[in-house]
Amino acid sequence: MEFVSGYRDEFLDFAALLFGWFRKFASERGTGVGGGNGPEGRSRLMEAQVRRLPPDPALWVLHILPNRSVGISLGQGAKQGPGPGLGAARLLGDEPPLCLRDLSPYVSFVSLEDGDEEEDGEEEGTGGEEGELEEEGEQATTSQEPIQDTETPGEPEDAEEEAGEDSSGGDTREDGEEEMGPEKRRGKRGDAAPLHLACLLLVTDEHGTILGIDLLMGGPQGSGVRATGAEGLAQRAYTLLCHSMVCPMGAGDPRRPRQLTVGDPQLHRELESLVPRLGVKLAKAPMRTWGPRPGFTFASLRARACHVCHRHSFEVKLMPCPQCGAVLYCGETCVWADWRRRPDDVSHRFWCPRLAVFMERAGELAALPFTYTAEVTSEMFNKEAFLASRGLTRGYWTQLSMLLPGPVAPGYLPGNGPPLSLLLSGDPYQLLQGDGPPLMPPLPPDPPRGPFGSWQDYYAWRGLGLDSPLAVLLTYPLTVYYVITHLVPQSFPELNIQNKQSLKIHVVEAGKEFDLIMVFWELSVLLPHVALELQFVGGALPPENDQQHFTLQRDGSGVSVRPGSGVSAHPGSGAKEKGSRRDLQIKVSARPYHLLQGPKPDLVIGFNSGFGLKDTWLSSLPRLQSLRVPAFFTESSEYSCVMDEQTMAGATGGGTSPPQPNPFRSPFRLRAADNCMPWYCNAFIFHLVYKPPQGSGIRPAPGPTPPVPAPTVPLVPARRRRGEKRPSRGGRRRRWLTCSSMACHILYLTCLGSTF
Repeated sequence: MEFVSGYRDEFLDFAALLFGWFRKFASERGTGVGGGNGPEGRSRLMEAQVRRLPPDPALWVLHILPNRSVGISLGQGAKQGPGPGLGAARLLGDEPPLCLRDLSPYVSFVSLEDGDEEEDGEEEGTGGEEGELEEEGEQATTSQEPIQDTETPGEPEDAEEEAGEDSSGGDTREDGEEEMGPEKRRGKRGDAAPLHLACLLLVTDEHGTILGIDLLMGGPQGSGVRATGAEGLAQRAYTLLCHSMVCPMGAGDPRRPRQLTVGDPQLHRELESLVPRLGVKLAKAPMRTWGPRPGFTFASLRARACHVCHRHSFEVKLMPCPQCGAVLYCGETCVWADWRRRPDDVSHRFWCPRLAVFMERAGELAALPFTYTAEVTSEMFNKEAFLASRGLTRGYWTQLSMLLPGPVAPGYLPGNGPPLSLLLSGDPYQLLQGDGPPLMPPLPPDPPRGPFGSWQDYYAWRGLGLDSPLAVLLTYPLTVYYVITHLVPQSFPELNIQNKQSLKIHVVEAGKEFDLIMVFWELSVLLPHVALELQFVGGALPPENDQQHFTLQRDGSGVSVRPGSGVSAHPGSGAKEKGSRRDLQIKVSARPYHLLQGPKPDLVIGFNSGFGLKDTWLSSLPRLQSLRVPAFFTESSEYSCVMDEQTMAGATGGGTSPPQPNPFRSPFRLRAADNCMPWYCNAFIFHLVYKPPQGSGIRPAPGPTPPVPAPTVPLVPARRRRGEKRPSRGGRRRRWLTCSSMACHILYLTCLGSTF
């Protein structure tokens, strides 16, 4: 079994959700699901079905978002850039990339006006949905002219759905010669013309839950007859509304709204005679803004998917495994397919009893002292709504949310590394702030009297209220602190780490934690007597930051959070500042850990490592085995810890210590699309158990295995159950026999008899 919950970028899941719903919508609209005699008969059946749905008290909104300037170029992933041949199934199929940057060779935005390519960095995974939603949304407010439906009635959305087959003819009607001519287009890396998404129809409720989308592949603006185009757009919008009610994309059962509002005046007039047929009241006036209210969030991420076939909950009814309750399936076919996987140790039959044990830890992992614990540890946790309601939409908080506003500093985009201009600004907590008052209080006058072992103790000393969400960001430095003060003394007492005056720590296969680099200043607050050196190492680090080295040091007797004072950064010198140990040195090596050259560290730490998800671990783990330094790793679930132990055993012959819950884990429960297991950032901690040197005769002690109850559901065929092993009657040579063949059995008994 394989799970990527907590590792794959959430925006990929969001894009897969949008495309999955759209494929289903386009297919059913083309075939006329529901039968009937012709389009009118199918429409009447659909209307009757909608009228029987229960009402939704929330207001629904039909948005119309035009796009006049941005095209989408899809390609095969060659290094020279996008070209023809990439289909949506390959882009968002069974094995999608784990990071958005992996999509950059496949998707790019190109300008349809002046030929300048869009520099949209990490937003590439969604093609035209979210990019145009944010860039072109304002045009829907000012434009009084409705978007014309210039498509022919032959399902042109299939060109977007099957981008691989049709990208060579991207705009099927060769539209936009004046806008997209080869001489004015810089996106001609392949032979394919860019796809032009002329308009996005979007149905949401007032809370921001996306209920349906329709992508209109457009022709040149101003072409065609205006009346015909308006009528076509109204019918498309009406069909989209019906499907959004019968099969809502977001969470929830089929339903119809009591009231609907529309974001375009002319489209509002066109729907006045259609919407009442559904038993829905149309607002008297059109909506005057292009989007929903400021509390808009992507609550559609509550939609789940089958673990085997990946169909979403809007397509099929999903149910958890009746035995472990951990994995979601759409039916018996997928249950049995997962149960019978080969080899046996990847089958659900092997994992089911173990996952049941992991599920029992859900209550323990959710036992946190915060006032918001019940909300953030729920399976239906809406992270974007939580952050937006508290004004946490800038700085480091954008690393946690898909609601990405403008950059907090010139040249800074989340995922592109830390903004060094802000590192040098003198305030280590600037990027931890929200839109309200400062979240981080002034430093306590006295250092800690003893090691902290819980969030509650740390919050009390630091002057934080239990309603503060800072634990979500501080989980990284506090986890390092817990390893230094608790775990290393327990597991490696001979190192006497608590009495060391300086510590060199390698953060291996770093990525996201490097983008939150300033949160590690809190280590110098918690360990003021130690001079710390953190070296971030990993191939995922920004190449432009490779070999950078800078020091954060106190400028006075204390650290102030006021702008322009407190902590200063001295880049590049590499020389240790005199007169104080209270500094933090940062080094960056943008390369895999096994290629790193330099002094041996005192401690190695990795966050949410996922040994089985990166091939570089197969080389980095043997390097750690040769160094034999204390190496601690966190994981987001107990399942991941077991997979890491298997990878460690295969790569080095060693193992891992039994994982234990991290008291400084993040309180935010991570979204799991195909399972119900509890996933939290830095949820568990373990350390590597190295294989003893040759000739020592010492074996690493294996960790305890969880109890394995006998599987009962699904039933295993009786033939397999009768084929269990039986002991022989030998004395000194007692062995287990397997009835593989009668000849081998007789030969073995003959050999046994000859020994007596």
